[in-house]
Amino acid sequence: MSKRSSSARGGAPEIGRRNFLKGAGIAGAAALATPASANTTLAPSPEPRPKAEVPGPKLAAADAMPPPADPVYQTTSGGDFMVDVLKTLDIDYLAMNCASSFRGLHEAIVNYGGNTKPEILTCPHEEIAVHMGQGYAKIEGKPLAMICHGVVGLQHASMAMYNAWCDRVPVIVMGGNIIEANKRAPGAEWPHSAIDPAALTRDFVKWDDQPTSLQHFAESAVRAYKISVTPPMAPVMLSLDAELQENPIENRDALRIPKLTRATPPQGDSAALAQLAKMLVEAENPVILCDRMARTPAGMPRLVELAETLQCAVIDNFGRMNFPSRHPLNQSFRRSIIASADVILALELNELWGTLAEFHDRIMRTSEPRYKNTAKIVTLGTRGLYMKANYQDLGRYQEVDLDIAGDAEASLPALTEQVKRLLDEGRKSAFEARGKKLAAAKNATIEQARSDATIGWDSSPITSARLCAELYNQIKDEDWSLVGTSIRLAWPHRLWNFDKPYQWNGGSGGGGVGYTLPASLGAALANKRHGRLTVAIGGDGDFMFVPATLWTAAHHKIPMLYIVHNNRAYHQEYMYLQAMAARHGRGITSADIGTTIKDPFVDYATIAKGFGVYGEGPISNPNDLAPALKRAIAMVKSGQPAVLDVVMDQR
Repeated sequence: MSKRSSSARGGAPEIGRRNFLKGAGIAGAAALATPASANTTLAPSPEPRPKAEVPGPKLAAADAMPPPADPVYQTTSGGDFMVDVLKTLDIDYLAMNCASSFRGLHEAIVNYGGNTKPEILTCPHEEIAVHMGQGYAKIEGKPLAMICHGVVGLQHASMAMYNAWCDRVPVIVMGGNIIEANKRAPGAEWPHSAIDPAALTRDFVKWDDQPTSLQHFAESAVRAYKISVTPPMAPVMLSLDAELQENPIENRDALRIPKLTRATPPQGDSAALAQLAKMLVEAENPVILCDRMARTPAGMPRLVELAETLQCAVIDNFGRMNFPSRHPLNQSFRRSIIASADVILALELNELWGTLAEFHDRIMRTSEPRYKNTAKIVTLGTRGLYMKANYQDLGRYQEVDLDIAGDAEASLPALTEQVKRLLDEGRKSAFEARGKKLAAAKNATIEQARSDATIGWDSSPITSARLCAELYNQIKDEDWSLVGTSIRLAWPHRLWNFDKPYQWNGGSGGGGVGYTLPASLGAALANKRHGRLTVAIGGDGDFMFVPATLWTAAHHKIPMLYIVHNNRAYHQEYMYLQAMAARHGRGITSADIGTTIKDPFVDYATIAKGFGVYGEGPISNPNDLAPALKRAIAMVKSGQPAVLDVVMDQR
C-alpha cells in the first residue's frame, strides 16, 4: 500500500497510512492531520432550488378565499386547554404528520399557543416522528411529543414505538380518534377510528389512557409524562377524542391543571449496597458491565469514580455514553477478561445472559458461559422492575447471586462511598497495581486498533475503518456528537476519544430498521441549541426505509452530517444466507438474491438534493473522501444538513 500525504484534489489532507500507524492523533491532543482553519473554510453553496410556478388567477383566488363560515362561532376550544396543559410539561416539540383526527389540537397549537412549547415538527411519516423523539430524549434528557392519525397513523408509528420501548426511552405519543359512532362522518373516519386504539401498542408502552373529558386529559397528560420519565423509562400513549379537542369549553374556571412532580429515581437498598461494596473490595479481579446506565450527564463521572476507586475493569455495551473510551480502565474490547473475574457487577444491563455467554450459531445453536463457575454475579438496575409478557426483549434468564433493584446512576454515589469506607493502604496498593496492568492492556488494545484500521487503507470500496479515521481527523477539535452508526460499526469506539456525556447515545433498542436517520435527526435537533456538530453513519438499507426524514431536516434547518454507509446490500442477511447455503453444500453464488441493493444502485446524494439537502457522492475513491468530508462539514457548520454517500466495504 502506498503512503499518501494529501488528497490529489487538494483541500483537507487525508491520513497517510504510516502516520496513522504512528498513532498520529487518533485520540487525545495529538492530531491525525492539522485541520483547516475554520476562518478559511467556506461552506459550499447549495444548489438553487427550482421556483414554484405562479398559480393561475382562479387557483390564486381560491387559495385566498376563507373556508365556508362555521355556523357556530366560538372563542375557545378543548384544544386550547390541551395546549395549556402541554405548556406546563416542558415539551418543546410536537412531531406530526398532519391529519383530520387531531385538527383541533393542531389549530390550537398554531394559533392559540403561538407554535411554541410545543413547536410543530412536520414529519412525512409517523415512524420518523417517533424516532426523532427517541433520539432527542437521549441527548436532551426529556421527551418530545408526537401525534398520529387514528389507527392507521398509529400503525405507522408502532415500529418506532417498539424501538423506543426496547431502548427504554420516554416518548409522549398521542393519537386522534373519534370515540362515539354517531359522531363519525361517513367514509374514512370509520376505518380510522377504534374503541381502544392503544390496544395496538399496549404491549410496548408503559401506560396509556383515553380521556373522556378535559379534566381527565389534564390529569392523564401529567401522569403520562411522569410515568414516561420515571426509570425504567418508556413511551406512553394518550388517545384524544376529536370532539374533545374541537368543541367549546363549557366552564374553563372549573378546569385545573395538576402540578407535575417528578419521581425521585429509586436507589438500591443500603444494606444490599454495603454487601456489594464488601464483595467488590475483597475481589481480586472485579469487572463492571454497563449498558443503559447513564441517563443524565452525571452518570458517566459517577461510574468513573467507582471504577477508579476500585481500579477495576469496565466493559461497556454502548447502550448509552457510560464510560470514556480512552480511559485506562475501559476494557470493552477485551471481553476475555470476564473469564478471570471473581465478581461481576452488571449496571442496567439489557441482556445479561448474552453478555456472559459465548453463543455459536452454526449448524446447531450452542453456548457456554464466559465466566468461571465460582464468580459472583450482581445486578444493579431497574430493568427487572417493569416488563411485558408478549415481546421478548428481556433476554434469556441469567442466574445471579445478588439482585439489587434500583436506578444504577442514582445508586452509584452511595455504593462508591461504601467502597471507600472499606479501603485501607494495603488494598489501595493492590488496586493501584491492578490498574497499571489494565492500563497497559488498554494501550495495547489501542495500538492494535490502529494497526487493524490500516488494512485495506487504499482500497476501493472504502473501508469502514478509514472512513471513521478520516471523519474523526476533521471533527476531533470540534464540539462533536456521534448519534448513530450502522449495524455493528465499532470503529468509532475503537479509534475515537469519547469523553463527554453527549458524544454517544446508544443504538435503536429493538433493532428495527429505519431508526438511524430519523433518530439521528432528533438528536441533532437537541444538539442544535448547544451548538454541537452532529454526525451519524447509517446503513444504506436503513436509509431506504425513511429517506423523507431529509425533508424534515431541510424544512426545520437542523444541521447534521449524515454519512450513508453504502455497501449496497442488507449485508448481515447476505452473510446469513451464505452461511445457510454453505451449511447445505449448495454454494454461495446466489446469496445476492433478495439481499443486495443493486440493479440499479441507489444515488443517495441525488435523493438528498431532491429533499433540499446538500448531497455529495457516491464516493468510492478513498482519496476523494477527505475533501468531501471537509465540504460537508463546512455546510453543517453553516447551519444546514448534509449527506455524503460513501461506497464502502461490506462490513
